[in-house]
Amino acid sequence: MSDTMPSVVPTTHTLQVPGASLAWDVRRNDQSTTPILLMVGYPMGAAGFATQAGHFTDRTVVTYDPRGIERSTIDASDGSAGGGPGPSPVEQNVSDLHAVIEAIDAEFDGRPIEVFASSGGAVTALALVAAHPDDVATVVAHEPPLLAVLEDREAAEAAWLAVHKTYMSRGGGAGMAHFIAMTMHEGPFPDDWASKPGPDPAMFGMPDADDGSRDDPLLSQDDTGVGHHRLDVGAIAAAPTRVVIAAGEETGTTLTARTSAGVADRLGTELVMFPSDHGGFLGGEYGQTGKPDQFAARLRKVLDE
Repeated sequence: MSDTMPSVVPTTHTLQVPGASLAWDVRRNDQSTTPILLMVGYPMGAAGFATQAGHFTDRTVVTYDPRGIERSTIDASDGSAGGGPGPSPVEQNVSDLHAVIEAIDAEFDGRPIEVFASSGGAVTALALVAAHPDDVATVVAHEPPLLAVLEDREAAEAAWLAVHKTYMSRGGGAGMAHFIAMTMHEGPFPDDWASKPGPDPAMFGMPDADDGSRDDPLLSQDDTGVGHHRLDVGAIAAAPTRVVIAAGEETGTTLTARTSAGVADRLGTELVMFPSDHGGFLGGEYGQTGKPDQFAARLRKVLDE
């Protein structure tokens, strides 16, 4: 399929769910009989898939912003949005994604849906298969950061919580610098990694000043967050959904490469390699550029298998 097809302007819809308003975008191709391609991220929103969606104008593509991300807002006045113990971030994201899929089904008369999901969105998509096995036909889960599948899971979970602690005590610049150091670490984490101080934010061009905010959707995640989610391997294996676990050829032995391999091993499937690294599908979004053309070609091949 040519990558020179004309771009499609997305149409934005709004979906009201308990405690939030979700923005979702549709790039329609009403002549296509190919399954709808739904792209899922977290904490990245729909904007991160703009380049990749442009490679699939031969089918309808849907993207959305998870709650609290970019255009999707949280209604703090709604009783379901707070005031006591509630669902974990993954459980909430699954509930929201299921609602988006129901809206897609209503819009397109139940046309089959295939999912490309990356990072925390890959965790959402895998958990969706376990909770709602009939929702989608295929899930390509790219680098899900699930720490529980690692042999060094205790050290990895401690590293994640150390990043969270840095963020809560010192703010966004210090927290993000510590997060980058964690994600760049090659191989298993030493037992003492979490006890060592994080790097100077200036090393990554970030400010050390604390603006007082603590609502970053990535750094604010504690031990209830995406990385600490436990997959229901049995439910995923029993689902009719085709599940493909993918990792970047250039991710090396860093955290998400190792978690991807661990998830594939738990599910008894082959790890499928994609061009570039964790952000290989990006074409300049958020200031990052992977290998989006090659990535799209690989994704198309995997979906067509």
